[in-house]
Amino acid sequence: MLELLYQRRSIRKYLHKPIEEEKILTLKKSVLLSPSSRNRKPWEFVFVTNSETIQLLANSKPQGSDFVSGAALVVVIVGLPDLAEPWIEDCSIAATILQLSAEYLDLGSCWVQIRDRQHTKQESAEDYIKNMLSIDHNKRIEAIISIGYPDETLEPHTISDEIFQKITEVK
Repeated sequence: MLELLYQRRSIRKYLHKPIEEEKILTLKKSVLLSPSSRNRKPWEFVFVTNSETIQLLANSKPQGSDFVSGAALVVVIVGLPDLAEPWIEDCSIAATILQLSAEYLDLGSCWVQIRDRQHTKQESAEDYIKNMLSIDHNKRIEAIISIGYPDETLEPHTISDEIFQKITEVK
């Protein structure tokens, strides 16, 4: 597990290569096994492989989402606030599990924040995606996760002494 955490980086450049169906199935299973508060699972996931729809998702906000257009797969993380109050946390955990699973499968990924972001001055990024994908307006969009074969290599994470200062031990 630690090796995955060291290696996982936010990948924004992808090869033009489809992801095998068995890997997509593994990603689906892993995200559905994500822990949630009281096991309520207040989330749904939309797996998008259609290139035109991926391009529309890449335009979901004016900055920080355009690289999504190069991904072979985009997963929309949908929250169900009526099922559990900590839906944001549960969706975030699921998105993290998805990204770690992608890393395990030698795929790159990157989180794109959607909740509380704007598409235009008149329309939120959430509403833009809900309208595009016909998602019920009582549901929320936490994020989209781009996934694909990496076309960039980034150095693994390290843990410096300075970072270790963020941990306090109480014995």
